[in-house]
Amino acid sequence: MPLKTGNLKMKNPLIFLIFLLLTQSLLATSSPLNLIPINLSVADFGATGDGSCYDTEPIQSAINSCPEGGPCHVIFPAPGKYLTATVFLKSGVVLVVEPGATILGGTRLEDYPKEFWRWYVVVAENATNVGIRGGGVVDGQATKFVVREDPRKNVMVSWNQTGACLGDECRPRLIGFIGCNNVEVSNITLNHPAYWCLHLVRSNNISIKDIAINGDFNIPNNDGIDIEDSNNTVITRCHIDTGDDAICPKTYTCPVYNLTVTDSWIRSKSSAIKLGSASWFDFKHFVFDNITIVDSHRGIGFQIRDGGNASDIVFSNINISTRYYDPLWWGRAEPIYVTSCPRDSTSKEASISDVHFVNITANSENGIFLSGSKRGLLRNLRFINMDITYRRFTNYSGGLLDYRPGCQELVKHRTAGIMMEHIEGLEVKNVEMRWSNNQLEQWNNPLEFRPSTVNNISFLNFSSGLYTDGKLNY
Repeated sequence: MPLKTGNLKMKNPLIFLIFLLLTQSLLATSSPLNLIPINLSVADFGATGDGSCYDTEPIQSAINSCPEGGPCHVIFPAPGKYLTATVFLKSGVVLVVEPGATILGGTRLEDYPKEFWRWYVVVAENATNVGIRGGGVVDGQATKFVVREDPRKNVMVSWNQTGACLGDECRPRLIGFIGCNNVEVSNITLNHPAYWCLHLVRSNNISIKDIAINGDFNIPNNDGIDIEDSNNTVITRCHIDTGDDAICPKTYTCPVYNLTVTDSWIRSKSSAIKLGSASWFDFKHFVFDNITIVDSHRGIGFQIRDGGNASDIVFSNINISTRYYDPLWWGRAEPIYVTSCPRDSTSKEASISDVHFVNITANSENGIFLSGSKRGLLRNLRFINMDITYRRFTNYSGGLLDYRPGCQELVKHRTAGIMMEHIEGLEVKNVEMRWSNNQLEQWNNPLEFRPSTVNNISFLNFSSGLYTDGKLNY
């Protein structure tokens, strides 16, 4: 369930900032006036829904029969399992998958277009007023893409051997909206994506609400929601349980701005929330509020690697628990991870600035990691009203700083409560840090930084002490 919080402990200027950023996204994604849609059932076009015969042609025929511009609902009646190759939405069309009905993604290479960037079970390209809803399920059948099961990280099929694509991540995504306007995904369950689950590409005015995403914890790259070069997005009341990054804004060709995420529950074997690592352009005006992060390899992460800056971002009323998983997965149980460094010798350095962490509770096996670079500083970070408990409860090895991808990769290092480097401006206010007294030798100290790389820091009402038998001992 989403985190329930008490009274906010914020000063008026910060309340105003959160309200302003929330308002920008909500206004940008407000829906046009609803018209009465035409309803078309895929069954009337010959879909069998038996889960073994392909229903691609009936589904696409129903979509194509919708009037130009819509509104039109293409209905998948229950009960039924509708096996399909890629189907293409057009403007004005919303898929309605009834409770008890499932869209099953095909698992053959020939089920997907020639262009690998169009490999989705459901995709809309350059469309307006499109979406998917209805209470049913879309399933990518990810386990059928597993070549060898591995409790650390499954080995997946790669169609690059056929020449269809490059790299090892050659398998289809579940749902994509490419170059679209006015997108709504609501009241739907997205199961077992073979690769990324919900992919928003160069789209605008997006509403995602009341959805569940269920990935496999041992399948790599099964991200939950990837917001790529897309703006004015609101995500609310979502339950995301997936192996790779759960909510991940990326900038490949243009900035990402006005993103709001609220009232959601997340578990991830990678980062619950991650900005990057694709970061060629800026990230700006983001709000994440009232979110529960459970048993994730990393809680909140910034991986700025390619020259884009990140600024004007608020994380508020967030409850985080992180734990160690295998080193094959990026992340070392950091509740908060803010890093900016060049990916390689050809990459630009970028800054992260004006980021606020307010009303944060964390229970973690590792400390907060804040790392800029020499010409890509972290500027004006604020940690206000935080309650952090550090406790080791798994047997995975600690003592590593994780800079991946790029930078210095994994570096052996003793652990501190907050590890800092290359920062200009840090405010820590009303922060209580608790330490479990078992395995204290694995910890170093509450704060670790070199004065030569960290400047203009302020601490007010900061405390740190041992936590034993439910009591805090200073």
